[in-house]
Amino acid sequence: MKFLAAKTNPHLVTLVVITAASIVSLNMFLPSLANMASEFNVSYRVMNISVAGYLAVTAILQIIIGPLSDRYGRRIVLLSSVIIFCLSTIGCIFSSNIWWFLFFRILQGAMISGTALSRAIVRDMMDSKEAVKVLSIIAMAMAIVPMLAPMIGGFLDELYGWRTSFWVYLIMGLSLLILIWFDLGETNTKKSETLYKQLSTYPKLFKSGQFWGYSICMSASVACFYGFLSGAPLVATKVLNLPPTELGLFIGTTSLGFFIGSFLSTKLNIYFNLTQMILFGRIIAVLGISTGLILVLMGYVSTLTIFGSMVFIGLGNGFSLPSSHVGIMNVRSDLAGSASGLSGAMAVGFGAVVATLMGLILTAENGAYNFLLILLITKLISLFAACYVHVLETSPKKNKK
Repeated sequence: MKFLAAKTNPHLVTLVVITAASIVSLNMFLPSLANMASEFNVSYRVMNISVAGYLAVTAILQIIIGPLSDRYGRRIVLLSSVIIFCLSTIGCIFSSNIWWFLFFRILQGAMISGTALSRAIVRDMMDSKEAVKVLSIIAMAMAIVPMLAPMIGGFLDELYGWRTSFWVYLIMGLSLLILIWFDLGETNTKKSETLYKQLSTYPKLFKSGQFWGYSICMSASVACFYGFLSGAPLVATKVLNLPPTELGLFIGTTSLGFFIGSFLSTKLNIYFNLTQMILFGRIIAVLGISTGLILVLMGYVSTLTIFGSMVFIGLGNGFSLPSSHVGIMNVRSDLAGSASGLSGAMAVGFGAVVATLMGLILTAENGAYNFLLILLITKLISLFAACYVHVLETSPKKNKK
């Protein structure tokens, strides 16, 4: 079984693919949600469980994935997760009713290990400054794929139906399994003694104000993105009357902003510290969404006012998220996997709440206004958290240590 198994650290492209696959597994099929609801003969709210339920399960999984990877290693946890993803994808393809589909769709959440553990792997291999740069490069590269995935999903749906996207998921999972096997050696050289001992370290993280500040900032930022993914299909189809192909194109607007923000982050991180980069990104996002909301309230409801403001969500996240991830893992470098998993669980859990709100509150009549309002509230929360952690990190007491 160990034939040709990787023994060395992964190449950068492998980490990019692993991270991007986690996002693609969430957003490629989104342009198909309306058609899937029609085929299964259910409401949009029920169909939205495929997004909100997926996020809720991934939140729970990340609480376990982090300590498991600290105890048994990053590699074995990643391989196991991808196998579960492939099997559950087969279940989605052949589901004949909505409940079996949702069951297998939620099991696909195992793919979240790619996002959580790729960050821990980077932190295993390098120091903080270098980690921010590498995470920014990964974010910049992976932004391209999520930008294209909804467009491809919409195109496949119009030509062959929604199940085609899940066949693509299966091919992606099998390819990823091969890639991890041959090009991702174990990077965790300081495994914990027992899983119980690793789980017992969570209280140490809970006592850290920095951990809470970085984690809440990141959670609200990511939740805004998930809220966008959940609400955009309804706003696009019911308010703007866009077909699936155009919806897939406009869903990519946040990824475009994320790509630009991540690129600039690789250039600016040598001049600014972690909290300065985070604050800058939060301010950009709040200003962008506020502008879009004001224009909608003035009666300018269009693809430009709604999706144009979404670019600033991605732009701000591109500046903030790499620094937030490193800040979280810096709280206790010996607990990098646990910190990454726990903060990731918080982010996805918050995202599940926001995605659920989108499904419950949005209608054709209030869609544009409530959509932007909910996103703005999440960004304001992230801004307040960024201010809090900036004060902690720059306090005289902190500097004396």
